[in-house]
Amino acid sequence: MRANRLRAGLKRRYAREGRFKLYGLLAIGVAVGFLLLLLGRIIEQGHTAFYTHTVTVPVYMDPARVDRAYPQGTNFELLVAEQQLARMGIADDAQGTKAAELRGLFSSELKFAAAERIQNNPNLIGQTVPIAAPLSDDADLYFKHEISLDTPADQRRLSDEQIGWLDRMQASGQVAAHFNTGLFTKGDSTEPELAGVLGAVVGSALMLLVTAFIAIPLGVGAALYLEEFAPRNRLTDLIEVNINNLAAVPSIIYGLLGLALFINWMHLPRASPLVGGLVLALMALPTIIIATRSSLKAVPPSIREAALAMGASKTQTVFQHTLPLAMPGVMTGAIISMAHALGETAPLLLIGMVSFIPGIPASLGEPTGALPSLIYIWENASERAFHERTAAAILVLLAFMIVMNAAAIFLRRRFERRW
Repeated sequence: MRANRLRAGLKRRYAREGRFKLYGLLAIGVAVGFLLLLLGRIIEQGHTAFYTHTVTVPVYMDPARVDRAYPQGTNFELLVAEQQLARMGIADDAQGTKAAELRGLFSSELKFAAAERIQNNPNLIGQTVPIAAPLSDDADLYFKHEISLDTPADQRRLSDEQIGWLDRMQASGQVAAHFNTGLFTKGDSTEPELAGVLGAVVGSALMLLVTAFIAIPLGVGAALYLEEFAPRNRLTDLIEVNINNLAAVPSIIYGLLGLALFINWMHLPRASPLVGGLVLALMALPTIIIATRSSLKAVPPSIREAALAMGASKTQTVFQHTLPLAMPGVMTGAIISMAHALGETAPLLLIGMVSFIPGIPASLGEPTGALPSLIYIWENASERAFHERTAAAILVLLAFMIVMNAAAIFLRRRFERRW
């Protein structure tokens, strides 16, 4: 009888353990499923931003209309539209309505490309020159099958006639698809087809540089003092409690602090990488201190005791034995805190990085954007083409974070010591 009860009890225990393992696997499966769903949705929406369409049109540089002295003042868009209509055998009305509609299919980059050709070689005036330029955002979306004739005309920004012109240009070989290098080589723009992430990438890199130079030395130094040198009393206990509390403070509070301290009081340049880096440094400090202290605690006490027994001083023990052994954890915590800072948006919005900034920053004091704030700006833009670029910018940001986390894992395994 007792043996039967024992076997029944063991059976129930094994059943509970099996159910617990099943619940764990189910939880992991659900988490991975949601992650794949999120990534799949982002990739589905953003992959079209990595290629674009350009149109190559032959342009007769009419001497009567092209300004040799100041080619930028020439209305190349109208010139190209009129010539393109003539090639397709389409007569325009007196108001130039069809030419205006055809102009809407070309990006404004067309006039700059044509003006640059004339500026570099004025002898092209009087000749027919092929000019390649991006299509407008709506025309590009049509070739990406985001706009269709099946959609009612009042619900799309391209008319049936404009779509017909695009089909004719594609059939004649004037339209070509290629990798969108401008997405990575240009800054922000009010025109989606010309917008890129380079300005935001450089701004984020400069901010992380400031954050790393400030937060990592201060954070590691504070952790070393608190863990190895500070006396255990109420003051250090209060400091430790506040550091732990600061790690849980919402990031928007750091943005308010940065706005009041660095901009309103210290009068540092608004929306600059310097201010952004300082704000992110404040936010990263508690995480770096906590991670460093945890790494120092993980070093066995026997290492310290052996160093002291051999005659090393307290400082020598810490910097020559304890800290080197804790360095993998220190570097991992620092890199992860940098990756966390890279993805923060709320504090950047409060210090002015929500504005439209088209250029590429060349110094820490120039206004700039950042990848998180650029994603916020593009997602709230009215043009539909910005939405695919939003997803593309998210993929770029995720790539940065993956690289930083992979670096943290590599450094941990590279410098990790076992004892």
